[in-house]
Amino acid sequence: MNQLFARKPLSVLLDELNGEQRLRRVLGPVQLSSLGVGAIIGTGIFVLVGVAAHDRTGPALMLSFVAAGVTCVFAALCYAEFASMVPVAGSAYTYAYVTLGELAAWIIGWDLILEYAVASSTVAHGWSHYFQDFLAFFGTSLPLSLRNAPFDFDPNSGLLVATGSWLDLPAVVITAAITVILVKGIQESATFNTAIVILKVAVVLFVIAVGAFYVDPDNWTPFAPFGFTGVSFFGTTLAGQTGPAVPNTEQESYG
Repeated sequence: MNQLFARKPLSVLLDELNGEQRLRRVLGPVQLSSLGVGAIIGTGIFVLVGVAAHDRTGPALMLSFVAAGVTCVFAALCYAEFASMVPVAGSAYTYAYVTLGELAAWIIGWDLILEYAVASSTVAHGWSHYFQDFLAFFGTSLPLSLRNAPFDFDPNSGLLVATGSWLDLPAVVITAAITVILVKGIQESATFNTAIVILKVAVVLFVIAVGAFYVDPDNWTPFAPFGFTGVSFFGTTLAGQTGPAVPNTEQESYG
């Protein structure tokens, strides 16, 4: 049991930092900021926000952004304190190893692996659908066997259903391409990420600038047609209000 909670001394980590096998610090403020912004602006920013506002929250969705922003501030402060206490590579895994021990570090390490695996798969799948929609503009499409994952979640039945596809080829291709860039080097991949983030931010600012002329404050009433309470998991309400507080005809204005 003592071994499970054995902690790695900070002095050992600092010695490793000064060794020949250390990771070089090649990322600057712009690249590090771009990594954070790039993780925030995902594939669903122009799609899922509208779906959630129309089907789940109404205009009150903006409160979710406020809550998420406050949460991000506290998370950033926590990581800033961790980084100042343990100024070595390894993120939350290293911090846990130094302060809580091997068991906590092992759990957090696997959590990070699963988190990045699921997030990367989701983003690649979303990019694939965007790419296929882009192909549709030119009147072309991929074969059914290469359009989607073999199984998909059906929100109506709550079950996994067969899609008729063998694999999501665009998702596999974009994952392989990003892997090649990452293997090339951290500086090269960070520079590529910065370029992509600049493009994404430019698109977001363009949408805001153009969309500002189409804002209709009348659509903000009622502000929370589904109520301010409710906890749901994969579309299933666990607690709080389960249905709209206004007739469906009034919700069509959120589309």
